[in-house]
Amino acid sequence: MVIEKDKSIETVQATRTLFLALMDSLSIDKLNEIPEGFNNNIIWNLGHVIVSQQILCYKLAGLPLKIDEAYISKYSKGTKPASFIDENECAFLKQQSTHLLEELITDIEKGLLDNYTSYTTSFGIPLNSIEDAVKFLTMHEGLHLGYAMALKRIVNK
Repeated sequence: MVIEKDKSIETVQATRTLFLALMDSLSIDKLNEIPEGFNNNIIWNLGHVIVSQQILCYKLAGLPLKIDEAYISKYSKGTKPASFIDENECAFLKQQSTHLLEELITDIEKGLLDNYTSYTTSFGIPLNSIEDAVKFLTMHEGLHLGYAMALKRIVNK
């Protein structure tokens, strides 16, 4: 099935672009900082949206994930940063944020994600197709960009 490059895909792309720009203005120490009242940091939020995209789009379509399992266990829902994320991992996550999104678009256009297993998110939103998953990603990624923006305001004081 071909998914038109609609507002959902454009929104996810724009959100990722804003996320990367936000990160580029901060040091690795600031990206790792977990302010009082928060349980994660800016890098974790980027890793989380990447991992969530993989789970919601590929795993639920019965396909192998395109990122190593170590990242899944590190950035999945319910996790929090366990150690300092170095420059190399930060650069990898930034690269993967755009690369894996482009692969997703290509795979959707090829119809590779059409065999989708229905899933109800923790928000109570049922996802019955890859189109539903991409629409959900827009909200989920915006939420985590918002967290990252709040974190930036605190760590930059």
